[in-house]
Amino acid sequence: MADTQTPTDLSVLADELLDRARTEHAGRAGRTLPHPVDGLRQTVIALRAGAELAEHETPGPASLLVVRGAVRLVAGDLTVPVTGSQVTPVPDRRHSLHADEDAVVLLTVAVPRRAPAAR
Repeated sequence: MADTQTPTDLSVLADELLDRARTEHAGRAGRTLPHPVDGLRQTVIALRAGAELAEHETPGPASLLVVRGAVRLVAGDLTVPVTGSQVTPVPDRRHSLHADEDAVVLLTVAVPRRAPAAR
């Protein structure tokens, strides 16, 4: 397991994940970052141009930061184009993500805490 106190170089990770995404059948690759804060999940996702994440929901409030490239966040009839260095909230409804060019995004999700297991 990676040290949660060691900074992650997003440029290096973006290169690595884009290389993998270009060879994957689905055209995408990702890595969830280690995080010391309960309830916060950050995932770096690379998408080859033309690839997509099909319609889905997030488990909590989320934002999307485009590290590199250009994507479209689609929720029903709402389409939000997002390019490098832009950040946008993720709609709180079913949505999909489409890569208009090779892209890398940082998805941050506030995951609700689970109730402690009964003893």
